[in-house]
Amino acid sequence: MAKDTFFCPKKTLNLRGKIINLSAPLVMGIVNITPDSFFDGGKHKTTWDVVKHAERMLEEGAHILDLGAASSRPGTGLIDPREEQERLLPVIKAILRRFPDTLLSVDTYNSETALVAVEAGAHMINDISAGNIDPAMFDTISRLQVPYVIMHMQGTPATMQKNPVYKDLIKEISLYFSEKIRNLNAMGVNDIILDPGFGFGKTVEHNYRLLDQLDFFRIFDLPLLVGVSRKSMITRVLGNTPAEALNGTTAVNTLAVLKGAHILRVHDVREAIEAIKIAEMLKSQSEFA
Repeated sequence: MAKDTFFCPKKTLNLRGKIINLSAPLVMGIVNITPDSFFDGGKHKTTWDVVKHAERMLEEGAHILDLGAASSRPGTGLIDPREEQERLLPVIKAILRRFPDTLLSVDTYNSETALVAVEAGAHMINDISAGNIDPAMFDTISRLQVPYVIMHMQGTPATMQKNPVYKDLIKEISLYFSEKIRNLNAMGVNDIILDPGFGFGKTVEHNYRLLDQLDFFRIFDLPLLVGVSRKSMITRVLGNTPAEALNGTTAVNTLAVLKGAHILRVHDVREAIEAIKIAEMLKSQSEFA
């Protein structure tokens, strides 16, 4: 019998009737529908381009696709929900028309966008602000009853990297999650995923302290999502660019899985799948297996 059930979780997510097992880590493929995201903004210019990108990720083994129509790179402002929906809704419909069994997450901080995205067929909502940008989000998620990713961010995308400071990084993030979880549970929301927010209101040193202590968040007994793909916490250490950061991303993803990540949010699916296989093999040989 496993000595540590955190490292052999028996958890599930209910994505609109589709039960997803989290006993092994999943890969969430990033599908940006933006002109200005930090790595691949503007790369997929048409709906057909996005569908082909989604197809490649699904062929490589992505379990969930995360569609984002608003950039959250450092320094960017907030998007108008109408503009966001104009980018997003045709893509949701096109992907589900071509690949009807695909599980879609929508990366949005706007409750109105969350509502129409789920009505169009999306299965879960990924909110970088955990309801801080749009206070109506919690009520919307409560009514929709879909899984909800709450991320920790200090400030907003426009301000988050302007000298972020913490007295106790892990404690402050934990208190943040505790309050959010309590409020969501009181509203009947139970399918909650935690994202500690690598790169969102954190220095490079904060990010690696967070990675080192990632397994602390098992106290919440909730799935943990990690998104480090090609971020500056990697490029600043290696002295390269996002385009050159795949190897570093794979290294950090492997460490994240060993520290308890249940979902990896990535630009590069095949490499993430391989990182999970290596990490899971190592974990299976440990005394906790």
